[in-house]
Amino acid sequence: QVQLVESGGGLVQAGGSLRLSCVASGRTFSTYTMGWFRQAPGKERDFVAAISRLGSRTYYANSVKGRFTISRDNAKNTLYLQMNSLKPEDTAVYYCAARVSQSTVIVATQSEYDYWGQGTQVTVSS
Repeated sequence: QVQLVESGGGLVQAGGSLRLSCVASGRTFSTYTMGWFRQAPGKERDFVAAISRLGSRTYYANSVKGRFTISRDNAKNTLYLQMNSLKPEDTAVYYCAARVSQSTVIVATQSEYDYWGQGTQVTVSS
């Protein structure tokens, strides 16, 4: 069982920055592909970014490419999402997720992820 706890959300003005963190329990964090997803009010949860086990490969949704950066520190069991140039449309609850598959492919499909955090709210004011 893997527990994921997000933090770092909050209220920020448009154009500002936030860094989200996600701490994972257990000793096998480096074996998980990790991802960030978000759910805006009244909308479905969408993919934001994903990262390979050792952090060498990343994948982003077009809507955040060039503004957000996903990274990880396996020694600290922590996943990060640096969010710059934030826009009001980035307002959502942000979730981190872990994929424990043997495959090393990084994916954007929610159903491929096995464990989820409780989410952290990000609100961007105009």
